[in-house]
Amino acid sequence: MDVRRADGRYRGGDPAAGIETRHAFSFGPHYDPDNLRFGALIACNEERLAPGAGFDEHPHSHTELVTWVVEGELTHRDSRGHETLVRPGDVQRLSAAAGVRHVERNDGAGPLTFVQMWLAPLDPGGDPLYEVVRGIADATPYAVPEAGAILHVRRLVAGERTALPDAPRLYVHVVRGAVRLGPHGLGPGDAVRAADEKGHELSASGSPAEVLVWELSA
Repeated sequence: MDVRRADGRYRGGDPAAGIETRHAFSFGPHYDPDNLRFGALIACNEERLAPGAGFDEHPHSHTELVTWVVEGELTHRDSRGHETLVRPGDVQRLSAAAGVRHVERNDGAGPLTFVQMWLAPLDPGGDPLYEVVRGIADATPYAVPEAGAILHVRRLVAGERTALPDAPRLYVHVVRGAVRLGPHGLGPGDAVRAADEKGHELSASGSPAEVLVWELSA
C-alpha cells in the first residue's frame, strides 16, 4: 500500500492565466520514469480554474478521460458537437479513441475545481464516445469497460465506514474531508495505490468526506 501525499504532487498549469494544476503522475515536463502509471491509470490531475480561465481546444487520442467536478461548473465542448455544463455530483467521460479535440473552461462567476483522471484503453482506436451521468448515487459504480476499470464514489458522514472492493489494484483519491485507510490518515489531495490488498475499509475521521476509488482489473 503506497501512500502519496497532496504536497508531493507535481505543480503545473499556468497560474498567471488562472490555471493551477497538481499532477499525481509523471506529466509533461515533470518526467518521472518511476511514476508513469498505476495499472490503467495514467493521470490524476487536480485542476483549479479562475473565472474565465480554461484550456483552449486541444487533442486527445487513445485515452479514457473521466472528470469529477468538486466546485463550480465546467464547460465542455468537443469536435463531435457536444457542449455540456458539468456540475458537482456528475461524472463526465470522454473516450478519445482514435482522436477528438475539446475545450474545457470556467465560464461561471466563481472558482472551478475538478479532478480529471486518464486511463489507458485495453484496445486503442475505435470511435470517440462522450457521456455525462448526472448526480451519480453513492452506491452506483461507474464502469469504464474500455479500460477494465470501475469508479466508486464514496460520500461518508463523520464516523461512517465503508468497505473497499477487492481488486488486483485500487487507487483511492481523497476529494474532501479526512479519512482513515488501515493505519493511514488521509486528507484532501492524498492518494493511496494498493495492489493485491483485500478486506480494507475507509472511515471518515471527524467530518463529512468524499473519496474517489478506482477498481482496476490489472
